[in-house]
Amino acid sequence: MTNPITPSTPVTCSDLSFQWPDGTTVLDGLSVSISGGRTGLVGTNGAGKSTLLRLLAGRLRPSNGSVTVGGSLAYLPQDITLDTALRVDQALGIAERRTALRAIEDGDVGEEHFETIGDDWDVEERALATLGSLGLGGLELDRTVGQMSGGETVLLRLAALLLERPDVLLLDEPTNNLDLFARRRLYDAVDSWRSGVLVVVSHDRDLLERVDRIAELRSGSVSWYGGGWSAYEEALAVQQETAERMLRSAEADVRRQKRELEETQTKVARRQRHSRKMDAQRRAPKIIAGKHKRSAQESAGKLRGVHEDRLNEAREQREEAAEAIRDDAEIRVSLPHTAVPAGRTVLTVQGLRPRFGALREGDLQVRGPERIALVGRNGAGKTALLRTLTGELTPLSGKVETFVPLRFLPQRLDVLDEELSVAANVARLAPGTTDNHIRSQLARFLFKGARAEQQARTLSGGERFRAALAATMLAAPAPQLLMLDEPTNSLDLASVRQLTSALGSYEGALLIASHDLAFLESVGVTRWLLVAEELQETSAEEVRGLLEASGAC
Repeated sequence: MTNPITPSTPVTCSDLSFQWPDGTTVLDGLSVSISGGRTGLVGTNGAGKSTLLRLLAGRLRPSNGSVTVGGSLAYLPQDITLDTALRVDQALGIAERRTALRAIEDGDVGEEHFETIGDDWDVEERALATLGSLGLGGLELDRTVGQMSGGETVLLRLAALLLERPDVLLLDEPTNNLDLFARRRLYDAVDSWRSGVLVVVSHDRDLLERVDRIAELRSGSVSWYGGGWSAYEEALAVQQETAERMLRSAEADVRRQKRELEETQTKVARRQRHSRKMDAQRRAPKIIAGKHKRSAQESAGKLRGVHEDRLNEAREQREEAAEAIRDDAEIRVSLPHTAVPAGRTVLTVQGLRPRFGALREGDLQVRGPERIALVGRNGAGKTALLRTLTGELTPLSGKVETFVPLRFLPQRLDVLDEELSVAANVARLAPGTTDNHIRSQLARFLFKGARAEQQARTLSGGERFRAALAATMLAAPAPQLLMLDEPTNSLDLASVRQLTSALGSYEGALLIASHDLAFLESVGVTRWLLVAEELQETSAEEVRGLLEASGAC
């Protein structure tokens, strides 16, 4: 067993730089140390969080600088693929030790079996206990991975890492593909982390509340904040208030220095005119007049120089103050044509049985601008239900009727034509809408001027989501029923805030499938539906209660 890491043996990056083969710089001279405890690594999409984790894990080689890790390290990447033919014990990395144990139990006392086991005689018990702590207690070690859901494979891989007893554990967006129940199991694992270094990259606010500190990667450097996500947000609010106050002060100083420079220039010009007039009246010799002129020019130059230096210094301070202001612009869009009267029937579902998922039969009626959350375990069929409601999938039985214009934003954001610009993508879904109107609306989705001409294939992750959201919400006719499938997956927290503000402007009916309870509550969900064998009316409190009852909290 490895010794727990201590504050004297942290993870250290020294002058760390990394460039992709095409020359794109991600990190440039980063130096940072991460000590024991739980650290949440946050930042906007593209800031380099996942790249930094891969550098720490040795999956990437730095262009310059070094990484030092005190002790053993385990890494859980975002995208996990396991061979479906593997047995669970093989995926956990304990198959050879189990085989050696069986051989010894059967009377084979070969030395190689003892060498294989080492001191790990309770490996099976530890494996089963670890699986149980992650909600996989019913998983048999001889079962194959191919029989497991995507969320279960993530937890299985995490179990394998925990069995290694690493000194350093790196988790990259671990909750992305987990349902509510599996997320709670992962939260428990983070809560129970007691020794060593745990670094988690995540946009999951509930998960980030469980860390000891937040490390924000921004503009190539790391800033530290004590406590979890709420404490980080409070600290940022104080910082921004101070920064805005300093910017106002710096702008006032620039205006004052400009005014003083203008007043100085006026005084100097007046003095020079007066001096020339006096010399002319006294009929001073040219040599004396020239001397007076040079002296006046030198004095004026020095005076102007002093005020110009002060003005330049004030401008530099204003620039520094402006850089401290975060540009976390919110989407502010007006969508009056999406409004639905309170009593109007939007959607009816009778005896519906989708082709995929656990839902045997379901009835549903949506009236007015309801905001409905679809929650449930992975494999319950939330995505299949949404695609059946949109008409993309034909049900095995039952009937679906929609009475208003409908739009669907899927997880994979395939509503965009990769070769078209952002503006052209919106125009394609909004025939008859003027170019000026499209561009004015896109500006509110933060695509201003030339940015609306970017091709979809060149967009970053956050930009791509905003473009797909704009194309969906600005479509014509205006959607009065909007369906979203896991919209916060892979979004940074700034993008989640932008999505929340955009949905705040939407006046139609919403159906959202999501595992992100904090997001669902932030958009004002009015009805909760648990997707299981049947559609069950529930509430946020009841969902949390179900999680607790399942032993997941």
